[in-house]
Amino acid sequence: MIARIRHFFFDNLALKFVSLVIALLMWYGVARDPVAEVSIQVPIEFTRPPKGLDYTSDVIPQAQLRLRGPARLLRDLPQEDVRAIIDLKSALPGEHTFDLTTGQIHVPHDVEVMQIIPSRLRLVFDQHETRQIAVKPRIVGILPPGYRLESVTAKPATVTISGPARHVNAVENALTDAVDVTGVVGQANFDVVPYLPDPLVHLTGSDPVHVIVTTRKISSKAGVP
Repeated sequence: MIARIRHFFFDNLALKFVSLVIALLMWYGVARDPVAEVSIQVPIEFTRPPKGLDYTSDVIPQAQLRLRGPARLLRDLPQEDVRAIIDLKSALPGEHTFDLTTGQIHVPHDVEVMQIIPSRLRLVFDQHETRQIAVKPRIVGILPPGYRLESVTAKPATVTISGPARHVNAVENALTDAVDVTGVVGQANFDVVPYLPDPLVHLTGSDPVHVIVTTRKISSKAGVP
């Protein structure tokens, strides 16, 4: 037993001494580091959103945090090391209030969360919905003299959109980027991108829309097409 104790304390003595000195130096450095406070703003992250629900705001909520800790650590603190997280597991359609507490703020060791603004967050959720709407090409420009616009065809004629139900149902059609028909005689083809007026409603695909514009010469004889 005595031999085992002697072996524990005296084997590799030099290595143990060096380790002790390093630990003391690290402790001394931390102990001398002054305590400081900083205020930072971080986006609030949402985890475990219920299937079939959408958050009905196009603004990412932010949290203002007052942190306290060693000045050296706070001075070099990466933004990604501080996270504010709200668990949405229990969310239902409608308005809900969520508390934002220190337990939901993830910070490095030795950093203390002193204040959170806001401490409560009011969120609105809606059922997720998907539907098809018509594509409406946006025509601009001036045709050549003596010509009129005969037809405008979009392929595909419809696109699929998704998002919160109330927002999706309020969108009537998907407009395209401007199609300039200036100087078009006969037929011309354009590839344009559709867009939606509501940032909470999304297109399910990213392919451009093919727009076919046909113009026709106006007859100089009345009654002749």
